[in-house]
Amino acid sequence: MTTDPRDRWDYVALGDSLAAGVGARRGYVSRYAEHLRGDTGARLRVVNLGQSGQTSSQLLHALRNDQTMRDVLRRAEVVTLNIGLNDLGQAESSYENGTCGGPQNEACLREGVKRVERNWGAIIEEISSLRSTDQTIIRTAGLGYTPRARGVLGRYLGKATRDIAAAAAARSIPYAEVHLGSKGMSEDGIHPNDKGYRTVADRLSDLGYEPLSPH
Repeated sequence: MTTDPRDRWDYVALGDSLAAGVGARRGYVSRYAEHLRGDTGARLRVVNLGQSGQTSSQLLHALRNDQTMRDVLRRAEVVTLNIGLNDLGQAESSYENGTCGGPQNEACLREGVKRVERNWGAIIEEISSLRSTDQTIIRTAGLGYTPRARGVLGRYLGKATRDIAAAAAARSIPYAEVHLGSKGMSEDGIHPNDKGYRTVADRLSDLGYEPLSPH
C-alpha cells in the first residue's frame, strides 16, 4: 500500500520513560518523527502516550481499557512501542537486595521475564486488533535499548529480549534491538542522552516505512 505523502499521518508512540524522552532534551519519538517527515514527505501529527515508570502490565491494561488510547490507535498510520525495562528493573533491584526469593534468589527474575513475555504477546495482539500491519507502519525497539548485564542478570535479560523479538516476528512487526555504550547514556545511567535517543530513532528508521512508503 502506498499513501500520498501529502496526506497527514497520525503517529502514536507507546511506552515508558524512554518513549517520553526522559534524560535528554529530545527523545527518540520526536527524532523518529523527523525521519518520517524527511524520508516520506508525510505530514505528521504525533501523539506521544509514553508514561514514565510504566510497566508492561500497566500498558496492557491501558490498551484493553483506555478508550481514548484505543481510539487514537485505530486512527494511526504509524505506531512505535517500547516497554518492559521497568518490569526487569524492579526484579533486578530485588535480586541485588537479596529479596528475589526462590532457589539462588532468582524467583523474581524468572517471574519478571515470564511476565514481560506474556504481556508483550498480549500487547501486540491488542495493537494488531486495532491496526493491521498491512496498513500501518508498526515498529518496536523492544525494551527501548538493551542494558549491559552479565552473569545471572545477563542471562535473564537475554531471555527477555529473545522473547520480545519472537513476539514481534510472529506478527511481522520489524524490531530493532538497540545497544548503547556509555556515551549514549545520561548521567542517571538508566535513560539515554540525546546521542542515545538519536541512535534509537536511527535504528527504527533503518527498518524502512513499509507498507505505507518504500524506504
